[in-house]
Amino acid sequence: MNLSSKYEFSLEVDPRRTRDTQLKILRDFGFKRISLGVQDFDPEVQRLVNRTQPFEMTERITELSRKLGYTSVNFDLIYGLPKQNLQNMKRTIKKTLELRPDRIAFYSYAHVPWLKASQRLFTEVDLPSGSAKRELYEVSREMFLKAGYIEIGMDHFALESDSLFQAVKNGNLHRNFMGYTAKTTDMLLGLGVSAISDSWDCFHQNEKIVKKYQKRIYSEGFATLRGHKLNEEDLIQRSLILQLSTSGKVIVPEEILREVRLYLASMEDDTLVRWEGNLLSLTEKGRPFLRNVCTSLDLRLRRKSPELRVFSSSI
Repeated sequence: MNLSSKYEFSLEVDPRRTRDTQLKILRDFGFKRISLGVQDFDPEVQRLVNRTQPFEMTERITELSRKLGYTSVNFDLIYGLPKQNLQNMKRTIKKTLELRPDRIAFYSYAHVPWLKASQRLFTEVDLPSGSAKRELYEVSREMFLKAGYIEIGMDHFALESDSLFQAVKNGNLHRNFMGYTAKTTDMLLGLGVSAISDSWDCFHQNEKIVKKYQKRIYSEGFATLRGHKLNEEDLIQRSLILQLSTSGKVIVPEEILREVRLYLASMEDDTLVRWEGNLLSLTEKGRPFLRNVCTSLDLRLRRKSPELRVFSSSI
């Protein structure tokens, strides 16, 4: 297979189902970075989210990936899951640090039982409250930082040896809908069931059900489920959000400046952001609220949901 020297192939695997031969074949094909779905290591939390995955299983896939030559191993963790508390969250982070993944994506749990049947195994009573969830994040974040990880934008942590940190240092950090990347590109190709592709001005998602996906691939060659074409306003806002989420600052165009400043007034009062003319900057205190600050630039979202508040999605 002929490959560009500038490509980056990455894959996400489920340690419960991934076979050794799969990892070897994909590494031989040029995949260099691997992401492991973990969520949490606590048995009770795993039972409630219907994802039983012993630590030893994740440990084995992590060690095998490194042995096969994958250059970066990433863990996806989630805070705010049912029955999570400070005690078991600390255990999960300690176990994570034992394996020392190169990158950690630390996502906030979203409770949408009407979309995901597995979430009907528990109720909102089982979920940590807003303040408790925030504490889970802050304590975990502190553990990552003490262990030598660097906080990257929102939701991500990386070791200094990882290319993601080098991208921050060199000023060429990029972000797509999947997260942060050291490669800047306007094209992201998603292959397989439910995969999403991004050509910068258009999003495209494949069928989510295997049988439907296979049937359409065989009959049509494509299995598009849905898509979205960005208009000129979308593209401008996307560029602004990208700059803010990767550098922590952005020059806001004059035509939307008043609207953005008004939306962020309470955050400015709390010294989470600061203004120098049209230049909007995130303060160190405001780093945990980067996602909320980015929302100020997403006019489509705010017009669609005018009731959205500046702190509504911070945790």
